[in-house]
Amino acid sequence: MFKRIRKHLGREKQENNSGTVPMNADDPLPQSIDKVKEKLEEFFSDCSDYIQREIVCGEDNDVRILVAHIDGFVDKKVLNQDIIRPILDYFSCSDRPYRAKYVYQLVKSCIISNNEIEEIESMRQAVYRIVSGDAILFVNGSKRALAVGVKSPHGRQVAEPDTEVSIRGSREGFVENLSTNMILIRKRIKNPNLKFEIIQLGTQTNTDICLCYIKGIANDEIVNEVRRRIMKIKTDAILDTGYIEQYITDNRLTLFPLVGNSEKCDKLVSKLLEGRVAILCDGTPYVLTLPYLLIEALQTSDDYYDHAFFATFMRLLRLFALFISTLLPALYVALVSFHHIVIPFKLIITLAASRQGIPFSPFVEALLMIMAFEFLREAGVRMPKTVGQALSIVGAIVLGEASVAAGIASNLMVIIVAITAICSFITPPLIRVTMLLRFVFLIIANFFGFLGISLIAVVVIIHLCKLRSFGIPYMTPFSPLTISDLKDTVIMAPIWAMITRPRLMLQGDTQNTMGTKRQEVNKISED
Repeated sequence: MFKRIRKHLGREKQENNSGTVPMNADDPLPQSIDKVKEKLEEFFSDCSDYIQREIVCGEDNDVRILVAHIDGFVDKKVLNQDIIRPILDYFSCSDRPYRAKYVYQLVKSCIISNNEIEEIESMRQAVYRIVSGDAILFVNGSKRALAVGVKSPHGRQVAEPDTEVSIRGSREGFVENLSTNMILIRKRIKNPNLKFEIIQLGTQTNTDICLCYIKGIANDEIVNEVRRRIMKIKTDAILDTGYIEQYITDNRLTLFPLVGNSEKCDKLVSKLLEGRVAILCDGTPYVLTLPYLLIEALQTSDDYYDHAFFATFMRLLRLFALFISTLLPALYVALVSFHHIVIPFKLIITLAASRQGIPFSPFVEALLMIMAFEFLREAGVRMPKTVGQALSIVGAIVLGEASVAAGIASNLMVIIVAITAICSFITPPLIRVTMLLRFVFLIIANFFGFLGISLIAVVVIIHLCKLRSFGIPYMTPFSPLTISDLKDTVIMAPIWAMITRPRLMLQGDTQNTMGTKRQEVNKISED
């Protein structure tokens, strides 16, 4: 049966391939406009948005130029003003014959007023530039063509991202347009050492991927490794940076994120200045940052805009919330089921009174309430924004009150699940990790109590210490311990005291160049 399936799939693949037009990168452009039109009509057959216009002018109609583009992708006003009208005005007033080579040079050098012009010499380049939104000019008798950038600006305007709200700082977030995102980064780092490398991925989509880093600060070994992993991606489509993340991550089976992502411009720029590498993708506002460390889940942009004491307190609060969201239900089940002696006597009486009449064990009770919360959270995310907020708030209140009134859950369990849910939202990068670990700790606590929780915690810590993100230990700077890099971890030093960049990011020759120091701190002497 499997042989028949493979044979059928192979035959279907051959039929699909036979219907496509092969494009060889070495095929030169035909010199005849008529042959160019035939090839383009063959490529764009059944494409109603493909438009081509032939311009014929000159004394004896010896000047023939073909303009090809995609309707709606180009700015028609710019196309007419910068390309078509200058060509007609120049050659219509001329009364002498022109050779093809001379016409091509005239169009390229002094007729077209657009400053974004590139020469192309193959059919594949021409087709790719057309579907990318450029207008292509084919001159009859010339072996080359001109790609003119006349793209129409599409997409939403720059605005504050919904996923990363900042109290203080920049309100600008990335958008779906790659050029706009590159401008937002360049606006903040006015330095020629800021490098952008464009790579096309996806055999069907040909998506533009941009590799961004600061030369002299970023480690060359990490940049080369990122470039190598990206070039190894062979797939039909790249629609989001999430596709790239799954291909280039070091450990594909771990629950913890080894590649960071962000929508905030100032956050990305600060990571680039620390020596990290960014990956931008056309069509998505999320930008990948790597290497990614676990401590980054506790850091926010507001920490660097406020006093170091307040930032340290908030980071300690986030760390405490991370432990609560992961361990609180499991600790409750372990205490009630195994370790009654640890609970104070008055609290035991309160627990016994609250659990009176509950038909389920503490484990089943916690499992049901956590599952109900996850259902509400997922429904609130998938529903429209206005409906989702009302559903989450009203659903949680009604469900909690109804569960207690029906005798399915105790008051204390509703409080524990509510606190766990609130704490899980404090560290958004780890919200999915804590959700799964919560179930693991809850199940092991039901069978082994504190001993099981301790064993799983040790396993998780060992796993974290073994993880690497592009060669950098995931638990940096705690494991291995780097004293100089502890200034920007759980306890945050003032900005003026952060003189050096993270050392493990700067390996090899980078430590001996401009990449080591952030600033020079000079004491002001009093006269």
